[in-house]
Amino acid sequence: LYKLSPDELISHNEDPEDPGGYFIINGTEKVIVKIEDLASNRMMVEEASSGASKYVGKLFSEYGSYKIPHSLERLRDGIFYLSFTRVRRVPIVAVIKALGMLKDEEIMRFVGSDRQLDEMIVNLLDAAELKNEEEAVDFVAKKAGITQSKEIRMERTREILDKYLLPHLGIDSKARMAKAYNLCKLLRRCILAFREEIVPDDKDHYMNKRLKLSGDLLADLFRVNLKVLTGDLLYNFQRIVKRGKFPSLKVVIREKLMTQRIYSSMATGTWVGGRKGISQRIQRLNYLETMSHLQRVVSPLSATQENFEARELHATHLGRLCPIETPEGTNIGLKKNLSLLASVSAETNQEEMLKVLKGYGLRPVVKQ
Repeated sequence: LYKLSPDELISHNEDPEDPGGYFIINGTEKVIVKIEDLASNRMMVEEASSGASKYVGKLFSEYGSYKIPHSLERLRDGIFYLSFTRVRRVPIVAVIKALGMLKDEEIMRFVGSDRQLDEMIVNLLDAAELKNEEEAVDFVAKKAGITQSKEIRMERTREILDKYLLPHLGIDSKARMAKAYNLCKLLRRCILAFREEIVPDDKDHYMNKRLKLSGDLLADLFRVNLKVLTGDLLYNFQRIVKRGKFPSLKVVIREKLMTQRIYSSMATGTWVGGRKGISQRIQRLNYLETMSHLQRVVSPLSATQENFEARELHATHLGRLCPIETPEGTNIGLKKNLSLLASVSAETNQEEMLKVLKGYGLRPVVKQ
């Protein structure tokens, strides 16, 4: 049906005015709705709802299947603590030193290049006894509760720092200095927030949101199910080899496993990560309702919680989201619709963007 003229579409018993954007599964027309999510790989400082720290710096680092939350907080002792994955409340300067940025002067320069931030003195004194990278890595390992022999402890901690600390910057040892520099940037923002020099970030500002379209959601579904398939393949292979037989490919690979799982998710709307209602039956009462359903944007927040600020109309919704069309009841403000003329920008190639910026005079701060 692609690129056919209206007359040719009519000859194929198709409506030439049909907008498309849906699929048919088990004889039912279904549409994958857009999911509104907080922008990943972006540091946001917000007021803490509980705990000792007045402000908390939060960041979701996303790389492939990894999506790791990081938080930065200042406790009553004046020390800034970083938490990510299983690593809980490790002094951030110790982590920076474990990544290879050892000189206090260098850390000070990256955190406050234009002036001295007094809050840093307490943090640098706290980590003053860590003279080299090895001592810093061992300190982080002990704080993270890794209790094996020193060699294994060091190796595991380095692996955690490479794979799970800011994975969007890289998951090998080459990215360590870039990670240290970025942690200094995050620390600077938190210090300025505590000094009341910058206002906390607005989570509901649309600059801090991203829309997951059908392509992103299907990529998540495919990635998780491919992992299930490879795990199943490995299990079947080992089971047959243990019996002393040589396995054939037909026995090792369950051919319909991945297809059935993806098919089931698309038919029922139950997605990876425990999300429900991603794939919905398209509304066909009239043309406008069909268009409205194709433009639907759903928030992942729970309908049973208040979340007043998330439900309110924000000034940045103008021209992007319809200010009127939202259901009454518990879903008010959580289910929204794109404006009719709104368009979602596609992801840009990072290398091309960097080339353009370097042409304008961008220089790397950290030598890769």
